[in-house]
Amino acid sequence: MKDLIKYMAQSLVDNPDKVEVSEVVGEQTSVIELRVAKEDLGKVIGKQGRTAKAMRTILSAASTKLHKRTVLEIIE
Repeated sequence: MKDLIKYMAQSLVDNPDKVEVSEVVGEQTSVIELRVAKEDLGKVIGKQGRTAKAMRTILSAASTKLHKRTVLEIIE
């Protein structure tokens, strides 16, 4: 899951080397934290949050296949 989010984020931003993805694993839910450069934050979120919502939908579909629950947090 972590690699999937990193790949999507690096494809969207101008500074792919500044993309950081970390995962906090809980008992039932994993939280994936995404950090990008400040100037790329708008590209990851998208207009009215559409890009972020699409990334969360893909993550949800992939995690459902693995019988897990995963949440994406975009951190400034």
